[in-house]
Amino acid sequence: MTFRKPARRGIMPAMMLAASCWSVSSHAAPQLQDLHMPAGFHIATYATHVPGAREIALGEKGTVFLGSMGAGKVYALTGDGDATHPRQVRVIAHGLNLPAGVAFFHGDLYVSDTRRIVVLRGIEDRLDHPPAPETVADNLPYRAGDHSWKFIAFGPDGKLYVPIGSPCNVCEVGHDLGKLMRMNPDGTDREDIAYGIRNSVGFTWQPHTGTLWFTDNGRDMLGDDVPDDELNRLDKVGQSFGFPYCHQGNIADPTYGHLHPCSEFTPPVLGLGAHVAALGLRFYEGTMFPAPYRGSLLIAEHGSWNRSRLSGYRVVTVPFGTDGTVGPATPLVDGFEQNQVPWGRPADVQPLPDGSVLISDDQAGAVYRLTYDAHSG
Repeated sequence: MTFRKPARRGIMPAMMLAASCWSVSSHAAPQLQDLHMPAGFHIATYATHVPGAREIALGEKGTVFLGSMGAGKVYALTGDGDATHPRQVRVIAHGLNLPAGVAFFHGDLYVSDTRRIVVLRGIEDRLDHPPAPETVADNLPYRAGDHSWKFIAFGPDGKLYVPIGSPCNVCEVGHDLGKLMRMNPDGTDREDIAYGIRNSVGFTWQPHTGTLWFTDNGRDMLGDDVPDDELNRLDKVGQSFGFPYCHQGNIADPTYGHLHPCSEFTPPVLGLGAHVAALGLRFYEGTMFPAPYRGSLLIAEHGSWNRSRLSGYRVVTVPFGTDGTVGPATPLVDGFEQNQVPWGRPADVQPLPDGSVLISDDQAGAVYRLTYDAHSG
């Protein structure tokens, strides 16, 4: 397997519509043997040939969709991955600008671009001849810089949720950037619902309560150990979570902190560690994993890029207690870096109907499947 580092930004060529397809046999990548998991857990390669693999979405007919970074492509994975039905990787869209986010809704696949949201209508019936992308939301708030890629998802209210990242490490952005917004599936009735968010690349809703939880990546250049990446909960529309004035709920920014005290903002529910780059997250509702994992959050930690010693590069689980406690985060799959050299970077987690969990890896250009068997070591 060849490992590729995704481009951070760039403009891709014009949209190309024809799908390309090749078969991929299931096999374990050599690096998987270096991963660490609790007893009974096992990990195997689900698919390769998905450069820049980021957010995962599940179709109604079993298709696994993937957005990407750098590659500018959207992928569709089908097949059982065995000799009879080898897994296929189709490229169903080319030429998008950092299409990291994908969300499946009522038969259609929604895909993020840096300045718009497009949709592929009826995609599961048209994988070999994908439809032309239709723009449903254009002119999204944008300023040249970092954090313009977008994780997207549909909420229990049927609205499409879209983050607007800050264009910087730390800067004043007002209410136009550094926020989370939602809209109807056709792009109408846009509404800002949360502010003061530096760069959220993952959010999900807790089963039974419908509460929105999201990760936020803390600022750089304050040292190895501060500030924490955050796990946040949105309790009401209009909450602000502190960026750029306050970090991790209790650290005033050295440049902007004097303008607004931390007491004005909603603090994180849980600190996840400095520079771990917490991205995609999902609640685990399956029954394959042991009981302590059920109802917990699974979070992909993409890993640090400028810390003197690497942090992150793993998947963690965050338990939710019946008494209302949350955390701490504990490793579930660890070891995507060896001797301070990363070979993979987890980007998203997605439980499957059978209770196993997919993990995307944008550096290795691969997807893995995590399973549990109580009777094996």
